[in-house]
Amino acid sequence: MSSKPYHRIPCHRWRWRCQWSVVTITAIALVLYNAAANIWLLHPPSCPTHATPPPSEPPTCEPCSDNGSNNGVDDDPISRIDLRLGRWDASRSYKMFDYAAVGDLYADLSADRRVCLATQSSIERLHELLRIATHWSGPISVAVFVAGDELRLLRAFTMWMFRCQPEVFMRIALHVVTPFERPGVQGNVPSWARDCEAKPLPPYEIKADTIAWRVRHPYPQNHLRNLARKNCQTSYVFLVDVDIVPSKGMAEALDKFLANVPKCPLCAYVVPTYELDLRVANFPANKSELLRLSRKKLAIPFHRKVFIYNQYASNFTKWEASGGNESAHTHVSHNVTNFELLYEPFYVASDTAPPHDERFLGYGFTRNTQFFRTVEVSHIPLLAPSSEVHGA
Repeated sequence: MSSKPYHRIPCHRWRWRCQWSVVTITAIALVLYNAAANIWLLHPPSCPTHATPPPSEPPTCEPCSDNGSNNGVDDDPISRIDLRLGRWDASRSYKMFDYAAVGDLYADLSADRRVCLATQSSIERLHELLRIATHWSGPISVAVFVAGDELRLLRAFTMWMFRCQPEVFMRIALHVVTPFERPGVQGNVPSWARDCEAKPLPPYEIKADTIAWRVRHPYPQNHLRNLARKNCQTSYVFLVDVDIVPSKGMAEALDKFLANVPKCPLCAYVVPTYELDLRVANFPANKSELLRLSRKKLAIPFHRKVFIYNQYASNFTKWEASGGNESAHTHVSHNVTNFELLYEPFYVASDTAPPHDERFLGYGFTRNTQFFRTVEVSHIPLLAPSSEVHGA
């Protein structure tokens, strides 16, 4: 009995055909999906519009955005610093960033006023800047030293000022110094940066290892002073430490004084500076009030108890003897003739004086070296203004 031989498909060929069919189907599905996705991306849904849009603000879709908040990067300018850049000091120990944050009125104020207040600070004392700005209406150039994670706190303080103290922020130009050994690092800013009810820069926010590093390394005061001074754009500079608060209306008084004083490019005008007792509730409004506090020993010349020669050559006794002079304009009380080697006055002058010597680090006699060079090289006459121009 004969029969037709049975034809069988080899197993490996059958499996290939099955696998080919699955791949084909998957590829077709992916092609269709990609085509649909591209069509959707090229034609996004229209932006939602208000039922009755203002006539001056027609709806637009270029681009769709939420314009109801101020949470963009504009309130965090320091986040845009490229930490790989900046300029080095002479020893390549510190990197400096000019104009890390600038208020909208800083340039205009610098063009209109004769005096810029320059100051410097570490992060833990930066809140003192608010007291300065309360009394000083002119431009303020401030240099801040930050190491490691302190940079995020500086960012937070800047954001807080931008949001909560705009009248202060708009007059400030802020510059940053960071050390080579512990450069600043960007990090997450704390929540108080966006909370106007919060107190800025609360204590104990700096990391322990950064605090330990700061204890072992001196504070570069003169680097910061030079940075703040040289970024002032006015004809004159009033350089102070961040804990020196100017008198109320001092910026305006100095403007009037310098507008009428005889031209003297090499003159420096010493500002009598006092320390107020903690029992003094209100800042003295004028020289008469300051003299009253002085008679009660509630106001004493700056550093008299710590180091009397710091301000001794200014001759505070002679300045006080000239009286309150409330009706008089700011004027020169007397010439400072007895220069002392350890003299460290705060003064207003053209910024043609020699820079602060950046080889001196830490605290103590860092201003003294600059002042000695200023008098020795430029032979600057030292003049003590009277009337309401004083610091406290």
